[in-house]
Amino acid sequence: MSPRTPAPAVTPNWFAVVMGTSILATAAATLPVSSPVLTGIAWTAWALASVVLLAAVATTTRHYLDDRGAIRRYLDDPGMAHFYGAQAMGLLAYGAATLVVAKPLLGQGVAVGADATLWILGTALGLATAVGVPVLAFTRHSVAPGAASGAWLMPVVPPMVSAATGAMLLPYVGGELSRTLALACYAMFGLSGLAAIMVIASVWNRLAHHQVGAAAAVPTLWIVLGPLGQSVTAVGLLADHAAQPLGIDSHALLVFSLLYGVPVMGFALMWLAIALAVTVRTARVGLPFTLAWWAFTFPVGTCVTGASQLAKHTGSAAMTGLAVLLYALLAAGWGVAATGTLRHYLPRRERAHALSVSA
Repeated sequence: MSPRTPAPAVTPNWFAVVMGTSILATAAATLPVSSPVLTGIAWTAWALASVVLLAAVATTTRHYLDDRGAIRRYLDDPGMAHFYGAQAMGLLAYGAATLVVAKPLLGQGVAVGADATLWILGTALGLATAVGVPVLAFTRHSVAPGAASGAWLMPVVPPMVSAATGAMLLPYVGGELSRTLALACYAMFGLSGLAAIMVIASVWNRLAHHQVGAAAAVPTLWIVLGPLGQSVTAVGLLADHAAQPLGIDSHALLVFSLLYGVPVMGFALMWLAIALAVTVRTARVGLPFTLAWWAFTFPVGTCVTGASQLAKHTGSAAMTGLAVLLYALLAAGWGVAATGTLRHYLPRRERAHALSVSA
């Protein structure tokens, strides 16, 4: 009997593939416009995200069982520890996609139950990364003065994703539980938002003093869009669903969502222009593939859902057009990241399979 082949080393950043594919489905289903094409994209992306999530969870579990020191090793790595946030956001993003897209297929009970389970798991892991990774960074990691990057946002953004996706669950719970959930969502909105402001300021300072840096790290600039777009999405969804549980006038929450959402969306568009310009400039010289290319997906997707919320609450044709344009950018980014991933990893798998067969 031949020994079992060890599981491949699946680092936490692989869950960015789940994030990007899930938001492709959710954003298509929640755009302020509809078409059979968007419906087809939403279902296809949800199905792909299902396969990717199952594969990522199974392979990661096996990897951790085969290599008991992997988790500690990744946490001790200042470049990799931040990406444990991707595992949390992968669960949260897929749960939201299941609720929004797959409810007609699975039924309301199954879809809500699946989303609620993934929300609890993703939120617990996200809060752990939001606290634990900064503690490691402050006490054990050694980084250069000019090392700040968009990747530093990965551990603190999950609670913002929990705030947005938790708001989507509010219509399905009642009583004290709904009040607690609404308060928790607003608390996580503040927790993540304030932490993100500090990190974004550090990234801006680093760029101003040390410039862009290594070409491989350029895609991480797009991560900054994540907390911006997701926060606009969160306040919009909470305006829709949190008023009754909190006993607050819904108009007040709507006003807050607009007064917050429109200026933040403006800053997000400015940052998008900066990130796009830097990326195009770098690509002309050479942009090497890394899994950071998946930053072209989920962060942009949060801006799509944020713009969709603003379009819904204002009836603005401009916001509707913005949401559609951003979705086109999201689809293009997903295509670039998926193609790069297949080209970079599929040949290696085929070669490994050929070697195993010949042996």
